[in-house]
Amino acid sequence: MKGYLGMDKMCLNLGPQHPSTHGVLRLILELDGEKVLSAEPDVGYLHRGLEKMAESKNYIQYLPMVDRVDYLSGFFYSYAFCNAVEILNHIQVPEYANYIRVMLLELNRIASHLLWLGTYLLDLGAISPMFYTFREREDIVTYFEKVTGQRLMYNYFTFGGVRHTDIYLNEVKNIVEKIYFKVDEYESLITDNPIFISRTKDIGVISKKKALDWGLTGPNLRASGILQDYRMNTPMYDDIEYDIVMSSEGDCYSRYIVRIYEIRESVSIINQCLEYLTTIELPNIECSRVPILNNPVGEIYSFVEAPRGLTMCYLNSVGEDTPYRVKWRTGSFYSTQILKEVLKGVNLSDVMAIYGSLDVVLPEVDR
Repeated sequence: MKGYLGMDKMCLNLGPQHPSTHGVLRLILELDGEKVLSAEPDVGYLHRGLEKMAESKNYIQYLPMVDRVDYLSGFFYSYAFCNAVEILNHIQVPEYANYIRVMLLELNRIASHLLWLGTYLLDLGAISPMFYTFREREDIVTYFEKVTGQRLMYNYFTFGGVRHTDIYLNEVKNIVEKIYFKVDEYESLITDNPIFISRTKDIGVISKKKALDWGLTGPNLRASGILQDYRMNTPMYDDIEYDIVMSSEGDCYSRYIVRIYEIRESVSIINQCLEYLTTIELPNIECSRVPILNNPVGEIYSFVEAPRGLTMCYLNSVGEDTPYRVKWRTGSFYSTQILKEVLKGVNLSDVMAIYGSLDVVLPEVDR
């Protein structure tokens, strides 16, 4: 079959070992010269059975596993699972624990966005920004290690609250004060850079309709002009003021802008949490304090606005010690499936620029 240049069309396997996919994703591309005629994402190379695993473990045993669904935003998955169990068992979370959770969630959001920003620029050929963003991210994960004992898989949230209240608020204050000014440094390197603009502006445009039709959520949806942030529907954010960051162009540049400004909003949210937590006396609780679970029969789902979009945990209980079914809804899965639509007609050189702008983490896709 001949292409428009008179040459044969080519089928190209991009991945599953391409370094810029940051995971094992295979894109089956049909090319006419340098133009992409069609793209088919082929997933499943990283399947770990984290949903099926829940059926053979009790609730306490499964809790440490949920951080691994997305290893870059483990707190969000811990919260979603804990919240589902808390709703099922009618467990009331203390106000101080809610504020600690929000503070750590937003720190985790910043750490995730910083890693995305550094690696995205690296994929586009800019090396320096990665060293800047990883410098601040290192402060955050070092703090997480001090509080939870781990840099990635935290297992700090538990049913009814948090495992302990030794949270070193002065260190959090120093971290966010530093990040607030460092974001300006990132922007001075990136935002008005003519090479970055030429690689991202008007590239990979996703319209409002297309974003909704393909189930996008999070920054990718807000970059297409949809005012939707599920923190608005999460009760623990009720007393916190924040602005929803959005753009309207729907291109790679817009997705960058949304995440940059989300870092600033997260700093504002963390400061509000610090203001509350520094004015109360935190109780001294035991690490092993976990309420007794009754696990009544029922179906429950909980959700949270994670760095890559809506994270939803569906929990089905039949009254036994182990869940009957756990199902995860993840933002990266929908950001991956839209590739078959958004990559049509683009140049081969823009494929990784578009893919990287969607901030896909493959463990979220292969659960």
